[in-house]
Amino acid sequence: MKADVNGISINYEVSGTDGKPWITFAHALCNNLTLWDAQAALLKDDFHILRYDIRGLGASSAPQGPYGFPMLIADAVALLDHVGIDKTHWCGLSIGGMMGYGMAQQHGDRLLSLIACDSRPDAPPDYQAYFQHRIDVAAEEGMEGLVESTISRWFTPESVAANIPVLDKVRAMIRGTDPTGHAGCCEALKTLAFGAKLGDIRVPTLIIGGAADKGAPPEALAAAAAAIPGAKHVTIPAAGHISNLENPADFNAALKGFLEGL
Repeated sequence: MKADVNGISINYEVSGTDGKPWITFAHALCNNLTLWDAQAALLKDDFHILRYDIRGLGASSAPQGPYGFPMLIADAVALLDHVGIDKTHWCGLSIGGMMGYGMAQQHGDRLLSLIACDSRPDAPPDYQAYFQHRIDVAAEEGMEGLVESTISRWFTPESVAANIPVLDKVRAMIRGTDPTGHAGCCEALKTLAFGAKLGDIRVPTLIIGGAADKGAPPEALAAAAAAIPGAKHVTIPAAGHISNLENPADFNAALKGFLEGL
């Protein structure tokens, strides 16, 4: 389905069970809503599920950037309004989880809980430089130039060596990403700065991250959780940055356990 909001078209999908609490899933850079296929199947009987493609990614519009987190969050709020969602659990991975920090700080009245996955709250200088590097490589070589370096950054060496089946799914998503949208989102990621107000978050919060995540290492996520009142931190073993795909059993157990405990 498509929603025309904020001057763009947002691709989204609703599933699950009418009358149950809403949970909204937001994906990572160079991904789309199919990142969450397994989790949507896991929760379909107990939740009303909204998944969508972030501006610039998937089948949503990819206007010229730069984008910023205020823009991406405004898109999310407008989509919730379009679908008719007053309150929702928010589960986001990487840029989707970073948006969740902002949603919880600025629109906490719309959230039932926050699950931030493989999502650091701030962008140190080396992190900013990495996303500029991604913009530069895509400009010179197209998205194909980013495929294997991204796979190596996002997944553990063991999974890359074994070429586990989900890697081809992620490769296809990277190849299918609009370079303009990719650059717009990378510009947003360079401005990431939610850390100073983590203490303002008042919704139940779970921070999940892969034990081998290079971009959002466990120590950074533990520090973020410590700054949020009552937040829980779970490290997913044998997983890198896309922890829900690389170790779905442990990821799903942490996600479902948190939601059932609310």
